[in-house]
Amino acid sequence: MEKWVNIINGVVWSPALIYLCLGVGLFLSLRTRFLQVRHFKEMLRLMLDGKSSDSGVSSFQALTMTLAGRVGTGNIAGVATAITFGGPGAVFWMWMVAFLGASTAFVESTLGQIYKEKIDGEYRGGPAFYIEKGLGSTWYAWLFAITTIIATGLLMPGVQANSIASSLESALGIAPTVTAAVLAIILGFIIFGGVKRIAQFAGAVVPFMALGYIIVACVIVALHIHQLPGVLALIFKSAFGLDAGFGAILGMAIQWGVKRGVYSNEAGQGTGPHASSAAAVTHPAKQGLVQGFSVYIDTLFVCSATAFMLLITGQYNVQGANGKALFTGIPGVAAGPAYVQTAMENIMPGFGSIFVAIALFFFAFTTIVAYYYIAETNIAYINRKMHRPWLTFILRISLMAAVVYGCVKTADLAWGLGDMGVGLMAWLNIIAVILLQKPALACLRDYEAQKAQGLDPEFQPERLGIRGADYWTAEQMTELKAELGVTKTVLKPAKQTV
Repeated sequence: MEKWVNIINGVVWSPALIYLCLGVGLFLSLRTRFLQVRHFKEMLRLMLDGKSSDSGVSSFQALTMTLAGRVGTGNIAGVATAITFGGPGAVFWMWMVAFLGASTAFVESTLGQIYKEKIDGEYRGGPAFYIEKGLGSTWYAWLFAITTIIATGLLMPGVQANSIASSLESALGIAPTVTAAVLAIILGFIIFGGVKRIAQFAGAVVPFMALGYIIVACVIVALHIHQLPGVLALIFKSAFGLDAGFGAILGMAIQWGVKRGVYSNEAGQGTGPHASSAAAVTHPAKQGLVQGFSVYIDTLFVCSATAFMLLITGQYNVQGANGKALFTGIPGVAAGPAYVQTAMENIMPGFGSIFVAIALFFFAFTTIVAYYYIAETNIAYINRKMHRPWLTFILRISLMAAVVYGCVKTADLAWGLGDMGVGLMAWLNIIAVILLQKPALACLRDYEAQKAQGLDPEFQPERLGIRGADYWTAEQMTELKAELGVTKTVLKPAKQTV
């Protein structure tokens, strides 16, 4: 099975996808005039908006649901793997994917809001919805939905579960079978509670876990601050093949940096729009900007924290394409959580390894919960026409089984399955995002124009010539504003339409 998974990944993760992720991020950054820089302050302001409605969650809750999916084992084990096979230069390309990916995250999350629906009293949206409504392609939308259900419901949870099991076994000697049983029980309690419980869980856990991990990493960096300039120089030199030791793996640095960057921050992958569509906002661009900032939190903050800990302490290995060791800092340790655990243990004897295991537990477990929500949303999309409520029950059982399976299987197979799921979703979603960029860009211009007039922006798709945005009716907007306590806003006629 591992052999076939590797063959499929060789096709899915060909250089074409690597350059597509970077190219689309750069293209959309230019089209939005680098909104990730221009609207940084606005992103922070919107992120703290605490309003929610009976049908939707607040912008902050939607952000934490998205971060639950983005901040996972990729931020710990994924960074270690990228450095192993791509060298320190891979970190730079992870940063580059995050910076350019912020614009991609804005576009896809804004599209999720534009074309969202209210199903069984809850907001639902994502690539399947905007592919059908925006592109008018039902078969393509169903293809994405089915692929995503398989990827997030079966393939990707195993990566997170495997990392939890291996880290707990390494730090505390807990058998993977015990970890599997505990994870399945806790997961079942949460996912059988519905969207609101998932949002409450994410809102409580995600800020705590991310902030705690970053603080510890900052303390470690501060204790070795004299080494930081040298580490930064090593990252930049290795990223462009200027370092004598790692110059031969420049191509691998780009490939693994982009690959793990996409896996970590998920910009363009199509997972983010699902949670962002659940937010109760008066304009799609509001949540799009919030989701753009989530990429910064994931890669520029959390992934950088892991990378600096490994590189500053020298607790990492690098191997060339032929398997020959280029640098050995931890002899006999396989790429993954063990790297970070070893680095932390050397700095904080008796506690470091346990701290990483606990952090990884929260990081990875919240990601599994987010995966369930994404898969459930795509089942909700299918059930609009099929009406098969038992599909949700099958998903819950299958996800719990995938978690148990991931805990007891090898790390290589788990990562291979996860990479396959990420790659397939990325291919399908990025193509749709490129074809549907105009409505999202029109939303951005409309938002900026209303802000310039001193208004609290509201969305009226007919003014922008956007079709298929069936949720955004005058009646629905009036109801939403009443729930959010927003005062009435009078809009001027739009000057341009698309």
